[in-house]
Amino acid sequence: MRVARIIEEKIRRELSPEHLEVIDESAKHAGHTGARPEGESHFHLKITARAFAGLNRVARQRLVYKILADELAGPVHALSLSLDAPE
Repeated sequence: MRVARIIEEKIRRELSPEHLEVIDESAKHAGHTGARPEGESHFHLKITARAFAGLNRVARQRLVYKILADELAGPVHALSLSLDAPE
């Protein structure tokens, strides 16, 4: 299964986001440390979820890192995050 799909499925299951974008930015990092020839090593996630309400930026990031711990220990070299609670 593709890494992006695994990320999407885990985030949807754990956070039930109102908005989710999984953006593969691996092509921007080709040839850099941690970049894999097949891609899917660098991602940017945009998530809006009620689960983030009342959490500061660091707590939101830790929650996502916990959900994606296996991917971060394996194929994902870099992960940038834009995390919001609904207004």
